[in-house]
Amino acid sequence: MEEKLSFEDAYKQLTDLVKKMESGTMPLADSVKAYETGMKLKAYCEQLLKEAELKIETINVRESLVVSRESKKCDN
Repeated sequence: MEEKLSFEDAYKQLTDLVKKMESGTMPLADSVKAYETGMKLKAYCEQLLKEAELKIETINVRESLVVSRESKKCDN
């Protein structure tokens, strides 16, 4: 993606593109271009989701470590 879109903006572009393609009114050449753009948007959205998932997992691991340390302190 040339510009840094938010997940929401990229997803909206993707869903709008899919609706246009599903309408059956696009010429073949435009449909092929739209498909290519759609695949790029899909990959971009998937990457953003993976990054968000990694951040969440990191937060959960940190929180688990904090809870573990605190429970060890209480046990002593």
